[in-house]
Amino acid sequence: MKILNQLGASMLLAAVAIGAPAYAATPESSDPIKIVDNNWSSQKVLARIAQQLLEKIGYDTKIVPSDSQGQFAAMGLGDLDLQMEVWEGTMNDSFMKEVQAGRMVDLGSHTATTREDWWYPDYMEEICPDLPDWKALNACADKFAAPETAPKGRYLAGPVDWIKHDKEKIEALDLNFTVVNAGSAAALFGELKSAAARKEPIVLFNWAPNWVGAAFPGKFVEFPEHEKACTEDPKWGINPDKTYDCGSPKGGYLKKAAWSGFEKKWSCAYQLIKNIDFTGPMIDQAAALADVDGMTHDAAAAAWVDKNQKQVAAWMPACAS
Repeated sequence: MKILNQLGASMLLAAVAIGAPAYAATPESSDPIKIVDNNWSSQKVLARIAQQLLEKIGYDTKIVPSDSQGQFAAMGLGDLDLQMEVWEGTMNDSFMKEVQAGRMVDLGSHTATTREDWWYPDYMEEICPDLPDWKALNACADKFAAPETAPKGRYLAGPVDWIKHDKEKIEALDLNFTVVNAGSAAALFGELKSAAARKEPIVLFNWAPNWVGAAFPGKFVEFPEHEKACTEDPKWGINPDKTYDCGSPKGGYLKKAAWSGFEKKWSCAYQLIKNIDFTGPMIDQAAALADVDGMTHDAAAAAWVDKNQKQVAAWMPACAS
């Protein structure tokens, strides 16, 4: 018996050493929790962090790819269950439509706040000295030109489904620029890396929190301050005939959201997700593990969880103990 007890203790220590779950809940449903997977690294890593923590307490999960707009209708129908990154600047309208209809629930904001707008690397201030003032863009439009946009400047936007109303902004502010959409976040920042290596002109879509600012010092273009009326009332702002004559919100929210039936179906999982709260630096670190260190998104999530055990423990709900 003593030998068996010693063996059992040794097996337990070995299990802890290899990262076996230290928490356990009794899943209220055996159905997998379907977690949204979008096409940028911070969301992919945070989705997988949530996945690994949910599985740690006993839930089955499934990562499901979806575009950044169609995901909300799918969550409203219960075809998707959980989103760890709802960005105010690109997702607010689609998200709030589902919340107000009672088909989705807001699971709270992360401590991290967001900004999504036109951005440039610092060396551009030598090429276009009046940056970050948005009025400098037209004065330097020819310097931003590319073969497919000349004589207009080239603005490199994100994928088409990242709705940012850049064409409306260009028209409202009479900018001598043409929008060119990158096919993915990887393509977007691939062009930045290439341009930065040669100190070539570039202005592109960027967001914070993100790993990019640490790797490539730069600034957001300062457009007229955003107010809600900017997107709704043409009479607001410097152009009395058009909306979107302003920048994107500063200090925007970053929320967690779920299908409205989530709490009833997986109540302990619901409490865990409500507890999860990422700061900007946490998200920078998580994304950098993939985009700077070259890890897969699954490996980046596992590495982040391993490095942040104290934080993870603080998020665990009482129902999982």
